[in-house]
Amino acid sequence: MKLLFASFIIGLFSQVTWLGDFNQATTEASKTHKLILVNFSGSDWCGPCIRERKEILETSAFEDFASSHLVLVRADFPRQKKNMLSKEQTKLNEQLAEKYNPDGKFPYTLLIDEHGKVLKEWDGFPNESPEKFVEQINPFTTPGS
Repeated sequence: MKLLFASFIIGLFSQVTWLGDFNQATTEASKTHKLILVNFSGSDWCGPCIRERKEILETSAFEDFASSHLVLVRADFPRQKKNMLSKEQTKLNEQLAEKYNPDGKFPYTLLIDEHGKVLKEWDGFPNESPEKFVEQINPFTTPGS
């Protein structure tokens, strides 16, 4: 019970925000000179997507790094009726997928610069620790990389 409560409290004070609008993300990335991490996910049906979120993207190691280096975008494609997104959000996600994920891969995670150039991609579950995942992103955050 204590662990559950601690997890809840930590979740309340999460340092990162996942955006749903890529245009908003590029604007923020341009202002802050951060990179954009886009995660294509099927949050209620894709097992590897759920694992990636829980084991990597929602860990303190990733969130601590992301809060100062990344603008985060989640393009979710849930299937269950109770989890359906608004029509506006669904359209934004579909437009983003047309450009960056036309083959419909899940999970599919991209590191993108403020101009829309893909710097790195992870096709499927990145079978590594959150620290190793961050190590793969870090060189791109260094000026001159």
